[in-house]
Amino acid sequence: MKDFLREIVLAAGAVSLEYRGRLGSIEVTHKSRKDIVTEADVAVEDYLIGKINERYPDHAILGEESGSHEGSSGWRWIIDPIDGTVSFVRGQAFYSISVCVEKDGEFVLGAVYAPVLDELFTAEKGGGAFLNGEPISLSREDDLSLCLMATGFACMRYDNERNNIAYFNKVMPRIADIRRCGSAAMDMCYVACGRVDGFWELELNIYDLAAGVLIAEEAGAKISDFSGAAVSDYKEIVCTNGLVHDGLVEILSEKM
Repeated sequence: MKDFLREIVLAAGAVSLEYRGRLGSIEVTHKSRKDIVTEADVAVEDYLIGKINERYPDHAILGEESGSHEGSSGWRWIIDPIDGTVSFVRGQAFYSISVCVEKDGEFVLGAVYAPVLDELFTAEKGGGAFLNGEPISLSREDDLSLCLMATGFACMRYDNERNNIAYFNKVMPRIADIRRCGSAAMDMCYVACGRVDGFWELELNIYDLAAGVLIAEEAGAKISDFSGAAVSDYKEIVCTNGLVHDGLVEILSEKM
């Protein structure tokens, strides 16, 4: 199954690159005022679902664009066909194909592929985390004031009164710098390989994070909600190298 996951994610990346090569002519529609979907999102998801159904017809699937597909085996594939659609549409490199395999509610395999960068992050439960087949590890920065963090603003799509602007304004003065790439899956992988020291965001969904969570956990990252408790619904998440986790959670949990 691990080799099959790698194979289809790489092939899905090739599908996305085909559409990327003709961005000016592909259809872009709005799921909401601030949330877009393209032909490429649908084509990549359809490709992945087709391959999974061929190999594992009794497995359930959850796709961002097509929703739930029932299964009877206890296995479920969680797909975000293009995480970072805005970046994709604008011709930027920071988007990814994210696929996680879940068994009886537990994440057991994950892959996040950034096709333009040709970077494939993978993990297997209990087996470590890898980038293009090489083991990865977290940063060792333990001084919050020297940290490079990542975040995103998915919350802004929903026009929520509680959004990330307030948290951003609290965190930014107390760290070294911020990166905002536009793909939560890639942000989690960047924590896993030490490119950033931590990541936080609000109002995400399981398909945004499932593969990234497993990859980060297998690299040794610490993951919680803003209070430091276990993540339950992905409406808020903090992921760090562990050394600065308490400090970041302390800031995020402060009263506004």
